[in-house]
Amino acid sequence: MKIFVLALLLATPSLAAEPAPHLRALAAGYKAAFLCSGLFNAGQTEAAIAADDLTGIYPDLQPMMADLPAAVIDRDKHMVSVSFAAGLPPRIAIWRPLLGCSQLPIGSNDGAVVPRLTPDFKRPDLARLDASPWPLGDAAAVTRLPRRTQAALDAIVADSFAPRFSGLNDNAPATTAVIILKAGKIVAEQYRTGFDIHTPQRTWSVAKSLTATLVGRAVRLGLVDVAAPAAVPEWQAAGDPRQTLTIADLLRMNSGLNTNGPGNRSDAIYLGGATIPEAAATNAFDHAPRSHFNYANNDIMLAAYALETTLNRRLPGGALGFPLTELLWPLGMTRTTTETDWQGHFVLSSQVWMTARDLARLALLYENQGRGGGRQLLPSDWPAFVSTPAGAQPQPATPGRGGYGAGFWLFGARDGLPDGSYAMVGNRGQFAVIVPAHRLIIVRRGFDGPQAGFDILAFSKAIIAALP
Repeated sequence: MKIFVLALLLATPSLAAEPAPHLRALAAGYKAAFLCSGLFNAGQTEAAIAADDLTGIYPDLQPMMADLPAAVIDRDKHMVSVSFAAGLPPRIAIWRPLLGCSQLPIGSNDGAVVPRLTPDFKRPDLARLDASPWPLGDAAAVTRLPRRTQAALDAIVADSFAPRFSGLNDNAPATTAVIILKAGKIVAEQYRTGFDIHTPQRTWSVAKSLTATLVGRAVRLGLVDVAAPAAVPEWQAAGDPRQTLTIADLLRMNSGLNTNGPGNRSDAIYLGGATIPEAAATNAFDHAPRSHFNYANNDIMLAAYALETTLNRRLPGGALGFPLTELLWPLGMTRTTTETDWQGHFVLSSQVWMTARDLARLALLYENQGRGGGRQLLPSDWPAFVSTPAGAQPQPATPGRGGYGAGFWLFGARDGLPDGSYAMVGNRGQFAVIVPAHRLIIVRRGFDGPQAGFDILAFSKAIIAALP
C-alpha cells in the first residue's frame, strides 16, 4: 500500500510539484517588491517589469512567477499586492516618496507601520539640477573623441548589446545601458529601448559599494570610526563576543559570522519582509573575526545598520535622510533611491535603484579622490581604503572578481587590467569599473540571467585598447 501511494504521488504532477507555502510566499514577495519598485521608482510598465525584473531570476522562484495570481496595483496608495495562499493576506509592497518600496512581513496588511520621511523633506528642483553642468547635472556631459577613436569606441559599446560580451544567443540582449567616462567626461553612452539617462534599475550588490561610500561620508563628518566596535544594538549585552567586530571588518566581509552560504541570498529580508535586526544581526561565529573571507550580504547590511544606529544617536534628524542630503543629492544623484525594510532599516546590500549616469557619478567621486559637488565629501584617503586588500581575502580568488577591498572588488594585471583597478559589482550584470591608471570609468547595466553572464573583463580590456 505504501509503495502504491508513493507511486501515485510521484506520478501526479499537481501533488509532487506543488511548492511549499513559504516558498510561494517568497515568490509573491519577490513579485510584489519588483513590481512596486519598477512602477513607482522607475516608471516602468507592468509588462516591462515582467519581461526584465521577473524573468531570468532565481531558478527555484522562476516557475512560480507565471503561476501566482495577477498582482493588484493600487496607484493611489502606491501599493502592490500579490496573493499566494488561502487564509493569509497577500504579500504587500508599499512605496514612499524618496524611500522607495518596503515589503510588509508575511501575514501583515498594515501599511501604516512603514516609516516615511517628514512631509517637509523635499527633493531638489530636478529641472534646475538637470540643467547644471555635468556631473552635478546633465548639461555638457558628453565629449566627442577624434573621429577614428570615437568610431572604434562606439562599435565596442554597440557590441555590448549583442552576444559578443554577454554570451547570449538570442535577439534580446540583456544590456540596458553602457557609459564610458574618460577624464570625467562621457565619451560613449548607449541605452536599450525603454531606458534613458533618467531610468533607474536595481543595483543589486553595487549597493554594497554605496554602503562603503556612505560610511566614508560619515567618517569625513566625524560621526563614525570604522576601527571602533560596530554599533549593532543586538551585540551589546555583556560578554557578547561580536562586540569586537568593527565596521571595517564588516565592509571587508571579514566578520567570521555564519551565513547560509557565500552571498547568502537573504531571502527572509529581500523576499520575506523580515527586518535587518531579526534576520542579519543574530548569527554566531563560524570563524575567528578577521580570519576568513566570506562574501555575505549580512556583513554589509550590518555595516549599514551600525552606521544607522550611530547616526540616529548623533544627528537631530536621524539616519533616514542621510544618504540623500549628505551624499546622493550633493553628487547630482537625484534619481537614486535607497530602500528600507518595513521598520526603516536600509537594505543597503542590494535594494537600491540607480540610473546608469548616477552610477557613473558615484564612480567619478572615487576617481576624484572623494571630491564631488565642489566639496570634499569623503576623506581623501577613502578611495585607497576601499581599494586596498586588507584582512582575509577570497581563496581561491573568485574567477573574474580578483581580490576584495571594502565594498569593492579589486582587479589588476592578473585579470588583464592595470594594477589598481577596482569595481562595483552586482547581480544580473551591474558593473562600474574604475581604472585610475587611465582615468577611465566603465559602467554597464543589464538583466543577465543565471546562465548568461556579461564578460566585464573582456569588455574593459577592449575599451582600454580602443582609447589612446
